[in-house]
Amino acid sequence: MDFSFLFCVMGFTIAAYSVIANDSAQTLGTFISSNKKTSWWKSWIYMTSIMILTLGYAWWTGDVAYHRLDSIPLPTTFQWYHGLAPFLLLVLTRYGIPVSTTLLTLSVFSSSLVLEKIILKSAVGYALAAIVAYALWTILSKFLDEKQRVNKKHKRFWKISQWFATGFLWHQWLSHDIANVAVYLPRGADLSFAVFLGFMIILITGLAHLFYTKGGKIQDIVSSKSGTRFTRSATIIDFVYALVLWFFKEYNNFPMSTTWVFVGLLCGRELAVYRCFGTKKGIKEVFPMLLSDFLKMMVGLALSVALVLIIIYIT
Repeated sequence: MDFSFLFCVMGFTIAAYSVIANDSAQTLGTFISSNKKTSWWKSWIYMTSIMILTLGYAWWTGDVAYHRLDSIPLPTTFQWYHGLAPFLLLVLTRYGIPVSTTLLTLSVFSSSLVLEKIILKSAVGYALAAIVAYALWTILSKFLDEKQRVNKKHKRFWKISQWFATGFLWHQWLSHDIANVAVYLPRGADLSFAVFLGFMIILITGLAHLFYTKGGKIQDIVSSKSGTRFTRSATIIDFVYALVLWFFKEYNNFPMSTTWVFVGLLCGRELAVYRCFGTKKGIKEVFPMLLSDFLKMMVGLALSVALVLIIIYIT
């Protein structure tokens, strides 16, 4: 039996499911929270269409990973630890822990130098997202109270805006994090149409399950934040997050943790919201919640570093 092929197929399949399931909180979480009355299959068809166009264009132009894997070559043979990383991600997803799929999955394929660069860029992303969110929502609080209901005549505008904003975010996220799955596939033009088609079928199926289950356990991290079930708040969050991802995509092609960016964005926003509208009791409640999210994020980092050290030690 060719164990290399077995580890590759196992790692790819689990990674495809886990990456979508775990990262649903950061890409589609606010959309799911604020569209619970919408039939799941309508949301699925919309997001599937964007995914097909985004990845289909990337494959057609020569690199389905949008050059995020230029510094991470395809292994000559796949080992057991290439399948272990997405398996750990799957387990953590079942417990609702928003770990970084980029750090956890790509760590077993990367050198220590590449991993250091991924961590550094992710940390900068976390800090920048937190600062931008805090500043923006502090300014917004002067003109907009997100706790107030949207005027009925404006509901349609915000509804349409949210679908566009989330679609833009979904496109930006795919161009970043699809590399976490494509790392198991041939690079660039070596990826055949047959393999690409199988790749898409698995992703589309996983996306259907995601919408059918309303985001799963990982959705709790979004639902716990103030106002995320409201269409207006969800629209603003998604659009700002998409712009931050777009900035880092244009900055360079190096991989980064979009999970860290998302947690940083929610952190900055939540502090601004509670500072402007919350009571003293509210401030005392928000810090433990944000600390919990940060510590969960650190779990993924610790596991990633541990995996790299184990691999270095045994190989």
